[in-house]
Amino acid sequence: MAVSKDAARKRRKVRIRKKITGTPARPRLVVFRSNMHLYAQIVDDTAGATLVSASTLGLGKAGGTARGNKAGAELVGREIARLAKEKSISGIVFDRNGYLYHGRIKVMADSAREAGLDF
Repeated sequence: MAVSKDAARKRRKVRIRKKITGTPARPRLVVFRSNMHLYAQIVDDTAGATLVSASTLGLGKAGGTARGNKAGAELVGREIARLAKEKSISGIVFDRNGYLYHGRIKVMADSAREAGLDF
């Protein structure tokens, strides 16, 4: 019996989360991709708290036209890096959440790196 794409992603996610965790020194940058939008948040797993979050949904409400495409992913990457710098976060651990490091996920990570996040 074939495994669905979402079930395969969730299995990859479990394997990834066994290896990485967010600490106060290096919190975890988590990415979620839906059909219409892209969401990113920086999480401290020891405290169980979200420190910073950004999404194309939030950027679209702010007057822009951000969608879940590569251009929107670039905006989210820059925004999450800007918000992290405001909270004095420079080093992070990247959690691709089971998604392949390709397309929108790669563009978002690259733009966050260019904006100053270290991972």
